[in-house]
Amino acid sequence: MYFPLYNISKFQNQKTDCLFYNESTADSPLWSDEGCQKANETDTITVCTCNHMTAFAVLMVPIKGIDSKNWEILSVISYIGSGLSAAFTAISVLMYFIIRNPKQDHSTTIHVCLSAALYLLNMSFLLNEWLASMNQDAICKAIAILMHYFLLCCFSWMAVEAIHLYFLMVKVFNTYIRHYIAKLSLLGWGIPVLIIGISVCVRNDFYGSIGVTIHSTNQDSKICWIVNQTFFYALNLCYFAIIFLFNTGILITVAAKIAQLRRFGSSLQNRRAVWKDVFTVFGMSCLLGTTWGLAFLGFGIFTIPVLYLFSIFNSLQGFFIFMWTCASSRSKKLKNPETKNTNIGGELSSLSNQETCIYPGIQISTYQ
Repeated sequence: MYFPLYNISKFQNQKTDCLFYNESTADSPLWSDEGCQKANETDTITVCTCNHMTAFAVLMVPIKGIDSKNWEILSVISYIGSGLSAAFTAISVLMYFIIRNPKQDHSTTIHVCLSAALYLLNMSFLLNEWLASMNQDAICKAIAILMHYFLLCCFSWMAVEAIHLYFLMVKVFNTYIRHYIAKLSLLGWGIPVLIIGISVCVRNDFYGSIGVTIHSTNQDSKICWIVNQTFFYALNLCYFAIIFLFNTGILITVAAKIAQLRRFGSSLQNRRAVWKDVFTVFGMSCLLGTTWGLAFLGFGIFTIPVLYLFSIFNSLQGFFIFMWTCASSRSKKLKNPETKNTNIGGELSSLSNQETCIYPGIQISTYQ
């Protein structure tokens, strides 16, 4: 059936849909798309195909997805942010191995591991659409599995950052853990391997090529990702929700401790500016991945604004961590030029006998 269209451009945030008048509903008849689909559409006509004979029509309905303009802007933000993050996280990892210091503290090592996970995630994201266009099922499934693994690794290393921050800022005294970095690496890299391995062994059709449609233009694009929506939400949301709640609790605890340090500073000269505290908390929120929690707020009228914030903060997370690492290194050199770095699980079993700069502007003092 061919339906002519008139003045279609004046309908903003709406799209055409092929519907029929369903009189079989119990109380009130409803327009339904059951058995009907849109076969083709131009600026002047819509072609519908249906497998039954009833009263048909083409109606204007609100767009539930993202319109083409916002989709294009969000795509540009995501690709630029991911490209910047990939570049700066690669620099962080290379600098770590080139100028590696045997006495380097564990904070830097953990930051670099998180940067490496973000680099791999960003690169798999940047290559995803190109690999999906090859129409090779094996390649698409492989990149989807790798991208999912790197995503879980990022979440895991954010949890590791929170655990390490807890030992440094909350449980300061008498902390000694053998093979500290090895155990954290097993947590950061090993748990995602276990999850992905079990998932692939249970069913091999969780991953593949999926189509993404821009509703206002009906343009389709393919990406390699999780095709089973139940598996996607059950695993990713549950896994991240646990980490998000834990990391948010650690962030709130550390922020309260920073406020305590500001309030009970030994002198006015040692009290830090407010903007430094804000910078510190924002930097830690990037390390702990609390900005990923914006995904829980994307509903209703908040969908588009939250998507913009989500795309900006999370695509640039690697860049923010690079800036944070540089500021942390500079702060350590300026405030403790002769102080040895502190290693949890290293030669020192307590932080109580020294004053150490751990993060930009945060110090562990003996009065704690």
